[in-house]
Amino acid sequence: MNTTTLAAGFGDMTSTTLTSAGLAIGIALLAVEHITWWRSGGGAATAGKKGGGPVEGGGKAKDPKALIPIWSGIAFGTLMVACPAGLLGYGAGILRWGGNGFGGLIMSWMTGQDAATIANAAAPRIDANGALVVTVLVIVLFMLRKKFPKTARGKFGKGVLVGVLVAIGTGVFAIVGNMLVPGVNGFGAWCIGAIVNTDVGSLV
Repeated sequence: MNTTTLAAGFGDMTSTTLTSAGLAIGIALLAVEHITWWRSGGGAATAGKKGGGPVEGGGKAKDPKALIPIWSGIAFGTLMVACPAGLLGYGAGILRWGGNGFGGLIMSWMTGQDAATIANAAAPRIDANGALVVTVLVIVLFMLRKKFPKTARGKFGKGVLVGVLVAIGTGVFAIVGNMLVPGVNGFGAWCIGAIVNTDVGSLV
């Protein structure tokens, strides 16, 4: 069995294992969301006219903002994988284990083949500065959870699962983790420097 090791190029790493079955689950969820989005807009939509009949060609433009919930979830799932421990880190492990396991059952039933480990990925790790940002984000999301439409919450949840399964472990998605996690760490460092350690007297 061939195993591809993906290194993120950072000193402190968290490790994660992805199987071909887990990858299949992640890609399937991502594909369904984007196909649904693509088919929900564009094309020949109908618009009313004086006689009440349809007018072709009045298609509604696809709104990229409709993809914000799914991609926000992917980003959050990526940050979960980057947590070395804690509820988020362990939660990411449980979701990944479930995705690998459930996908493995489907793959075995459908194809007769067992899932193979395709990536032992190394993910940039959230540091103390990034932990500040992630903690604030979790608190804000929890307190505002009822303010978001149910549909958006569902898409966000799917995005989290996609992020946990594929956002760091495979090819193009590794770029997401390699940009997002250091960016969050840097933003946390900036917040601490600007809010906590700035000499207020020098600003007045």
